[in-house]
Amino acid sequence: MSIIHVLNNETINKIAAGEVVERPANVVKELVENSIDSGANAITVEIKDGGISFIRVTDNGSGIDKEDVREAFLRHATSKINDASDLNIIGTLGFRGEALSSIAAVSQVELLTKSNDDIIGTQYIIEGGKEIGIKDIGIPGGTTIIVRNIFFNTPARRKFLKSAITEGGYIADILEHLALANPDISFKFIMGSQIKFHTLGNGNVKELIYRLFGKECADAVVPIESSSGSYELTGFLGKPELNRSTRNYENYFINGRYVKSDVISKALEEGYKEYLMQHRFPFCVLYITTDPGQTDVNVHPTKMEVRFQDSVGMSDFISSAVSSALKVREMIPDSVLNKPESPKPVVNNKAPEPFEQNRIKENVSVAIDEKLINESGIDIRRVLGENVPGKAPYPEKPEIQKESNVIKASDAVIVNSAVQMEMFDDRLLSYDAVSDYEIVGQIFGTYWLFTYKDKLILMDQHAAHEKIKYEALVKRLNEKTTASQMISPAMVITLSPTELSVLNDYSENFKALGYEIEEFGGQDISLRAVPTDLYGRDPKELFLDVLDELAEGRISGVPEVINQKLASMACKSAVKGNTPISEAEVKALLADLLTLDNPYNCPHGRPTMITMTRSELDKRFKRIV
Repeated sequence: MSIIHVLNNETINKIAAGEVVERPANVVKELVENSIDSGANAITVEIKDGGISFIRVTDNGSGIDKEDVREAFLRHATSKINDASDLNIIGTLGFRGEALSSIAAVSQVELLTKSNDDIIGTQYIIEGGKEIGIKDIGIPGGTTIIVRNIFFNTPARRKFLKSAITEGGYIADILEHLALANPDISFKFIMGSQIKFHTLGNGNVKELIYRLFGKECADAVVPIESSSGSYELTGFLGKPELNRSTRNYENYFINGRYVKSDVISKALEEGYKEYLMQHRFPFCVLYITTDPGQTDVNVHPTKMEVRFQDSVGMSDFISSAVSSALKVREMIPDSVLNKPESPKPVVNNKAPEPFEQNRIKENVSVAIDEKLINESGIDIRRVLGENVPGKAPYPEKPEIQKESNVIKASDAVIVNSAVQMEMFDDRLLSYDAVSDYEIVGQIFGTYWLFTYKDKLILMDQHAAHEKIKYEALVKRLNEKTTASQMISPAMVITLSPTELSVLNDYSENFKALGYEIEEFGGQDISLRAVPTDLYGRDPKELFLDVLDELAEGRISGVPEVINQKLASMACKSAVKGNTPISEAEVKALLADLLTLDNPYNCPHGRPTMITMTRSELDKRFKRIV
């Protein structure tokens, strides 16, 4: 009995469609790229339900001749190449001949097209790869393709699609890059009944940046133009202050095609090395032109990846060009006379005042400053053993829940070498022990050194503060007692279509964190209130950082899981390394840390403290052997 058999065409088409059509955004990308290749200078994309139920792409390109309409929907039918030799000099965006056949295999497609040579147009309907009908129709020149009910015949794949808002965000991101790649083409994107953006197609890249990213972004870019051998580079670089926490705003195009490339990203960031802090990434819109024979865009079915024949030469050219362009520009941020000061948060009276707001006060007198009572209710005077009227000094402490992995002294295994687990001794992490700690000082602006009996303890101030803020924020989220601080005047922020999609997805979670956000028209939102305890962070910068992380990897699950992850992101506002804080504040920080169930690690798993015994130090210095 034979167990090997040839699949029928319907099954083959559905399997092949999976390589090209993963979600509605892939459909839009393929159709718009075909419109661009047809010579269109005006393209309109309209979607409903995130593109799941309806996608319409209309262009004024060359159209399709009536006799070619049926063949256009056959697998590997294309007008872009003739044979394998053309793959080495690809100058078009679509060339595989798989797009229309793959889309038609998993959706209901209606094609309306008229070429320049035809007097009348053609309507062609195909559903699930099966032709329904073809007839003449009177329409203007160009092509309109309507795609309905994607994955209607493959429900197992349809159930893996995200919400309509999320899928719409993916489409917005694709169109944003296609618009940037083709500044000479006018793009109109309609989501539901709302125009998300409309570009003029006048070739002005800076005007395009303004329309897609807002005035603030367009005002903070500088032009770049360079050439070397077969390489040419033009576009705009963001000034150093225009930086983000992810690479999502690095936009670069190879021969008119938006791609992702580790080679280009690393070269770009190398050029910015002198201007950006670690883990911050630049904004840019770069157009790279090179010999098509030196690149391979046929690496992946989505054609989003590119391979270079001379990757080292490409990398050196880009990093050198970027570095040179930035060096000849004045990179000192402008300070305009009589410019209104940045809005300062107006703290809600019900919100607790965090202890760290006192950092700017030099030589704080701990004995008399009531504001040094931190958000955990611990008075630093009592931590230091001083008398406070009406209050007993520590130790009068709540019962601290210990993690199950705590090693008690009675259960400890005696070993010859020092191990970090000694730091978890009950006597070490207790209120009783705090008053016996001796602060040695701060090193590298980040780590605090304490001695306790025969132990040396090093505490990472950022990891410790981050853990305290995280636990406090999660607790307030669970108890629905989060506090906000109003911003006056409100901040108006221009978001990209992708960022708006992310914000819509998580609007309730942001509200729970303490944000008050309103629509301001178009792609602008108004930020009216932010969470308390931002510790000097720019509210806008922190808000955008959280949006960036969400856009890079969206969170799913029950609200509690989402809130905890958002809280972890929000803790970016914790006191950073290389930030001086007073001894009084570090005492309060330590006291807060010891109230937690798990004080040993920050929300991201890094240790908050490490320890070393005196005997280990003696061995290192060969005082004992």
